[in-house]
Amino acid sequence: MSEHFIKNIEIDNFKCFNSFKAEGFKRVNLIGGKNNVGKTAFMEACYINVETNSSLALMEIIEGRYLSDFFGELVKEVGFKYIVNLIEKKSKKFNDAFISSNLKKLNILYEKDNINEEKQKNIFYMDSYRTGSEDLDILYAEILENRLESKIDMALNKFDNNLDSFRIMNSEAKCSVVNGSFRNVNEFGDGVYRYITYLCIFYSIRNGIIFIDEIENGIHYTKFDEMWRMILQLSKQNNVQVFATTHSKECIESYAKISKELEDEDTTYIKITKLKNNTIIAGVRDYNMLQDIIDEAHEVRGW
Repeated sequence: MSEHFIKNIEIDNFKCFNSFKAEGFKRVNLIGGKNNVGKTAFMEACYINVETNSSLALMEIIEGRYLSDFFGELVKEVGFKYIVNLIEKKSKKFNDAFISSNLKKLNILYEKDNINEEKQKNIFYMDSYRTGSEDLDILYAEILENRLESKIDMALNKFDNNLDSFRIMNSEAKCSVVNGSFRNVNEFGDGVYRYITYLCIFYSIRNGIIFIDEIENGIHYTKFDEMWRMILQLSKQNNVQVFATTHSKECIESYAKISKELEDEDTTYIKITKLKNNTIIAGVRDYNMLQDIIDEAHEVRGW
């Protein structure tokens, strides 16, 4: 396993987590469980832990995920250290928000004296809603720089054989149909837009970590196999660790099916569960355990 991969994590007093531990993560990790059980919060904790060497990224996380627009603007104007006291007065959830893992131990509110001024380019977090055009512009610029346009086009055609190629022209994302002209990508539906974003993420990022919330969003279940085939192959090829959440049983079953087809055992399924006493635990199933669960037709979503 690569040194930059997250292998385990401890989370204390962060969002819905009071005291939480999980270990045994692999290269590709799919996260399931009931609604509002902490799947996204778990992934955010992992993301914060690896991305907060960057002051800009930290401010973006604070503004985008935890604070009102007003507090986000304050962060931008007066800086991180000044805003800490306001954060503590605003919400108890931020008190002693301590996250630790095998990679580093840091207090995300206090230990920020020696951090860089740029986000790490090899770490990407995609929300459950669509990635914006600015993100896609940046990702596609990396594709162009590495001359990977034809790879994107071939992968897109595998996903939908009616589509021929993808380009960004004058900051507008466009697709062409086979033997046809280019049209705005929005005309082809949210699933195509989202899958193109996945392609650009996985082709442009190397030796890093990718986080995708609700990975099945917009993707028709008949396309899950092709999606997972692409993700498993490119994550291995580019030495990238993946964390993704899902609500979909079909998505989990497809993940297990394609990992078996590719004989890719560097995978886990993580089921987040809230106990009756509100303690949150993670059951980390490795490749063999997930295959057994699927073969025996057990419920995999945590319902």
